[in-house]
Amino acid sequence: MVLENLSSSLKDVFKKISGSSYIDKETIKEVSKDIQRALLKADVNVKLVISLTNRLQERAATEKPPAGMSEQDFILKIIYEELLSILGEESRIELKPQTIMLVGLYGNGKTTTAGKLARFFIKKGLSVGLIAADVHRPGAYEQLEQISKQVNSLFYGEKNEKDPVKIIKNGLDRLGDAKVKIIDTSGRDSLDDELIDEIKRIKNEIKPDEVLYVVDATLGQQVGPQAKVLNDAVSISGVIITKMDGTGKGGGALSAVAEIKSPVYFIGTGEHMEDFEVFNPRKFLSRLLGMGDIDALMEAVKETNITEEEAEKSLDKLMSGKFNLKDMYDVWEKFSKPGLLKKIFNSMPLSRIPGGDKLNDSEIDRANEKLNIYRVILDSMTYSELENPDIINAKRIKRISIGSGKDEREVRALLKEYNAMKNNMKMIKSNRNFKKLLKSQMKSGNFGLEDLENIK
Repeated sequence: MVLENLSSSLKDVFKKISGSSYIDKETIKEVSKDIQRALLKADVNVKLVISLTNRLQERAATEKPPAGMSEQDFILKIIYEELLSILGEESRIELKPQTIMLVGLYGNGKTTTAGKLARFFIKKGLSVGLIAADVHRPGAYEQLEQISKQVNSLFYGEKNEKDPVKIIKNGLDRLGDAKVKIIDTSGRDSLDDELIDEIKRIKNEIKPDEVLYVVDATLGQQVGPQAKVLNDAVSISGVIITKMDGTGKGGGALSAVAEIKSPVYFIGTGEHMEDFEVFNPRKFLSRLLGMGDIDALMEAVKETNITEEEAEKSLDKLMSGKFNLKDMYDVWEKFSKPGLLKKIFNSMPLSRIPGGDKLNDSEIDRANEKLNIYRVILDSMTYSELENPDIINAKRIKRISIGSGKDEREVRALLKEYNAMKNNMKMIKSNRNFKKLLKSQMKSGNFGLEDLENIK
């Protein structure tokens, strides 16, 4: 994933500070060099890196920890605040009727992002119309039309028309009932005069409420000059960074965009329409440092459509030891949506993940694959077996294996995981804090990091 190496390096820095018996000037210098190396490897702008570490050393030398805070924790706090300054302030796009113009170069994911943005507004209860104004790229019209069907938005385009302004004006008229109109404009391989003139003309004649710059996270610091030229031409009001699930360094795009003082509204984290997140600098940095993002975790869990009553009922059964294979199947079925497991694991604090390391995409894919295999096996069991797993003997395992088309070892592996889950729950069954806290937070809908720390 983008910034994975930076994440690993910064976590090492935090461990070094936490493990220090005391903090002196030499420790701060050493840590500053480690941070510099980590940020520069992630392609963060050199001036920003030097400025950040200079502020770190100055603050460490002049500021004192507040009462009750250790020197180590205070230095970690300073580093967190200085890293946060690179990411900019949080700024969210307004949920209101508006016209949005997307700009950017070829290959940056502009058309796909139009669909993701449409889905975002539709989930918030606003009707959306997509306008195909890319008159240069072959297949752009068809791609956006297909995406509009996928996200259930309205669509307008004129396949043989070459004047984007005419298309947009007609589209705005025809899509009058849509609360949000999103315009997918043409891109180029580079920022040539023709592209600049075209988007300036659209901006001046259409006067959109928002001009959003869509940029590929893997491009690095070359984003800076692009962003400046586009900003000078059409005054970028916000940024969407795509391909944050890729292998690029990412820091260059984030730091370069910061130079034009336009907020990052969203980040694209995958190929699916649901792989799209509101960019929150604090949450992003927390995940980067392995602290997790509980809000994102709760949002992902909501996508399972498990109601509070269902969750509490399952919890009661699990804690009482009456949790059976049918209950396990029901839960797994809820979590089988594309990309959902990835969202959940990426939102969890590292301290809550076995081994303390994030699962990579291939590991999550294997978990999804295993989940699907187990569901097929469970489908081959009788109701009695699902309700009473203890009756499953070698003879039944063989029948289940044949019925599901899966190896007997996979059937036994499923039963082993089920029994392990039951045994784990027995170990914490006597912990009153676990159930009491979880139930109260489920009812209030307010579950935070501090709550996790109380489950001991």
